[in-house]
Amino acid sequence: MRLSSLFTIAGTFLAASGLSVLTAYFTAQMIETASQSSVLNELDREGLPWAEVDTNGLQVFLIGTAPDEAARFKALSTAGRVVDASRVIDQMLVEEPEDVAPPRFSVEILRNDAGVSVIGLVPQSTDREALIESFRQIAGGQEVSDLLEAADFPAPDGWEQALRFATSALRDLPRSKVSVDAERVEIKAMTESAEARSRLETNLTRRKPEGLRLALDLSAPRPVITPFTLRFLIDDEGARFDACSADTEEARSRILRAASGAGLEGKAICTLGLGVPSRRWADAVELGIAKLKEVGGGSITFSNADVTLVALEGTPQGTFDRIVGELETTLPEVFALHAVLPKAPEQDAEGPPDFTATLSPEGKVQLRGRLTTEIARQTADSYARARFGSEAVYTAARLADNLPSDWPVRTLAGLEALSMLANGSVTVTPDDVIVTGQTGNQEASAQIAKLLAGKLGENATFDIDVTYVERLDPTLGIPSPEQCVGMIKEVVGTRKINFEPGSATLDISARDILDELADLLKTCGDIPLEIGGHTDSQGRESMNQQLSRDRAQSVLDALRGRRVPVRMYEVKGYGEEQPIADNGTEEGREANRRIEFKLLIDELEEAVAEAEDAAEEATEAGETGETAEAADTGTADTAATDASEASTTEDTDGEQTADTTDAEPDGQDDTTDAATDTPPMQDPEATEAAAGIGADKAVPQGAVRDADFKPENGEDG
Repeated sequence: MRLSSLFTIAGTFLAASGLSVLTAYFTAQMIETASQSSVLNELDREGLPWAEVDTNGLQVFLIGTAPDEAARFKALSTAGRVVDASRVIDQMLVEEPEDVAPPRFSVEILRNDAGVSVIGLVPQSTDREALIESFRQIAGGQEVSDLLEAADFPAPDGWEQALRFATSALRDLPRSKVSVDAERVEIKAMTESAEARSRLETNLTRRKPEGLRLALDLSAPRPVITPFTLRFLIDDEGARFDACSADTEEARSRILRAASGAGLEGKAICTLGLGVPSRRWADAVELGIAKLKEVGGGSITFSNADVTLVALEGTPQGTFDRIVGELETTLPEVFALHAVLPKAPEQDAEGPPDFTATLSPEGKVQLRGRLTTEIARQTADSYARARFGSEAVYTAARLADNLPSDWPVRTLAGLEALSMLANGSVTVTPDDVIVTGQTGNQEASAQIAKLLAGKLGENATFDIDVTYVERLDPTLGIPSPEQCVGMIKEVVGTRKINFEPGSATLDISARDILDELADLLKTCGDIPLEIGGHTDSQGRESMNQQLSRDRAQSVLDALRGRRVPVRMYEVKGYGEEQPIADNGTEEGREANRRIEFKLLIDELEEAVAEAEDAAEEATEAGETGETAEAADTGTADTAATDASEASTTEDTDGEQTADTTDAEPDGQDDTTDAATDTPPMQDPEATEAAAGIGADKAVPQGAVRDADFKPENGEDG
């Protein structure tokens, strides 16, 4: 009994145990199958068919070769969403990429008074030792920190030239940060002055290799502006600033918005500087500009805390009084207002007194009009000679009574203003100082306004009409048109611009010459240039003429394709009309096949003629205010000034070229003699040069000035 009962119990346990094992086995199989099936289905839905799944109990193995690391990670994440992530075992492989993408090569260079630091990644091919040595030379004995790393990948296109440009730029930037990659160079630097900043911007932009992007962020310390000056005008020419100063960015924005509301169009320069007389500078300027617009026009000048408002002649007295009263009561404290309502000038037998100084493009100066005493005349003459050179000044001013007591001060201030121009004129009257002309200084108007406001006093009135001409800017280094033509000759030398025989197709050998010419002409800007083609006498005359023109056109097209500004260029085919050698010899025919570059002076002649016509019309209408006194100073001086200004309006300063063969003899230019009864100048040529007329007037319309540049062409065939 007992034994059988024991066997029964043992059998029961054994049966239960076997059933449990069997149940566990089938359960595990079901779980494995379910897990495998679920994970596979999810992988297929995610677009991962390359992944295989195997199971071992609760563990899920991912097998397969992933195309990249991103795909492998995605498969792991997908399986982890179906089963517990701890059950997923990664047994996947990743395909080896055929080509490893090169890294981004870049360098950052920091330079300050302590030395130079350079950090970044460069190609293995970069001459690192030479690069660091160049930084040591730039640092001048200061420490050079080399934190560069190298990677064994090919250097990208443009890398070496970008690195060379950045290194050369660093020499001119003692406090700077330069960031370099193969396509872009970014420069942040501090310069000593606004002039230095402008010069550096121009220099770096011109030196930049073609195809390289350049980002410049150059800053300069704010100047001390004394006196702190602003001058705004509204007249027939529209609204404009002669000078603009502000103490903060916010003040500048407010002032420019006020000017725009008063009719200012386009971009205006407003200098940020130190020395503002009041923190409410912007309030006062905004109010003054608004009141100037309300009064109908004129000018308003702020010189430190002194404010001068000059209304237009003919403004109703009631309107003027009301607006001036409102401005006086609303201006911030410290600011003092002086208001002027001009009256029509009273004419006397001699006309209103004036003093005029003209400066020609060649640097010749004429002083005409009236001065108070012999000492005043000698002082003006000596001052002009000190400013412009002893040989450049001709004085023909006469003495007169009844001139204002401050006349000598006004004339000397006018001469100082004239010295800030490249060419132009200054006219001094009892009520006004008028400055007109051209300059290569973008700040000239502001500087002249500050000068006149400081010299003439808070109640002075003056008009400034000064034009900035880029080619006159010495900081840009732009050569004159004549210099450009001379430099063309130097660039070409004895080489030839060749063409394929019998055609206007440029030979491949001309590529280097045209590349060099393009680099030069880009710096010359818009100049009136003729490209003339010439042939020998072989063949029919009409065919030679057409061939010569086509060849000149090919040169023009090649320069245009190199991004040269050719807007003012002209082409002309001379054929066989102008040989320079004997067509009877091969050497002579070779010399006659050529391209010539000549400076056009048509535009100059037209400008001079227009200036003379305008001066004559103004005189007849009485606008110049010089009636009876025309015999002394007026008509001739006005015509001379206008002609001088017109001669530089276009980039065709013909009188600067030495090779002038058609100048008419002295004494044939009757324009000046007919308009003036003053004794003739001691130097007639100086008279004509200073007036902007004379020698060039005799050049026939359509003529050109030859710079003796005759590069030879290829065969005509």
